[in-house]
Amino acid sequence: MSDKGERPFLSIVIPAFNEAGRLPNSLKLINAFLATQPFSSEIIVVENGSTDGTLTIVQALRNEINHLTVLHEDTPGKGLAVRQGMLKAQGEYRFICDADLSMPIEEVIRFLPPILTNAPVAIASREAPSAVRYNEPEYRHLVGRAFNSLVRMMVLPGLQDTQCGFKCFRADAVERIFPLLTIRGWTFDVEALFIARQLGYTIVEVPIPWHFNAHSRVKLLRDSLQMGIDLLRIRMNAAKGIYDTKNQSS
Repeated sequence: MSDKGERPFLSIVIPAFNEAGRLPNSLKLINAFLATQPFSSEIIVVENGSTDGTLTIVQALRNEINHLTVLHEDTPGKGLAVRQGMLKAQGEYRFICDADLSMPIEEVIRFLPPILTNAPVAIASREAPSAVRYNEPEYRHLVGRAFNSLVRMMVLPGLQDTQCGFKCFRADAVERIFPLLTIRGWTFDVEALFIARQLGYTIVEVPIPWHFNAHSRVKLLRDSLQMGIDLLRIRMNAAKGIYDTKNQSS
């Protein structure tokens, strides 16, 4: 774990909306794993808009979980929470982690040196060779593949799984990408990856084992429609120059 004044090697950033039931156990698992690692680390939970006491419950864990920072934002939206957490984080590498740990936390080392050397952006993939999905209903898989086809066609050709909730960004990439985010909802990560490519960053897909969670926060019909609208918004933003990076250097 990180000592006072030392920049942590890894920041784990967890967006939390109504996660009072799942998050305490996930934090304990993450904390136990990080305690076995040779690198320094921190955990940042960003709670926004919860109505189930998530904020109070997580704050109560600060004496039990090492190097835990809890942030609060009144406005809901996963993208908004992640943006706040990633920009608050101090790690050399900053890892977005879903509260349900559908990817076992031990897999995080596959996104970091020395296993993955100096990748500016690394994203978990359930579609890359050797990736494994567990217990996912066929209809969920089909909906996900349909959306990914739209993503590849409209904004991110070549990437097979942009929506898995586990992604790692090097600190310099975070500082350039995340201030430009405009989407507050689920599609923020597509926007972040689009901006990353605009900036010339390489995106690596890391195959993972992934366990379907029946209590997913994604509502297929409502959220799929909004995510489709968001893809159009990304294209429009690009056309308007909102992501213009001509004055930035890689």
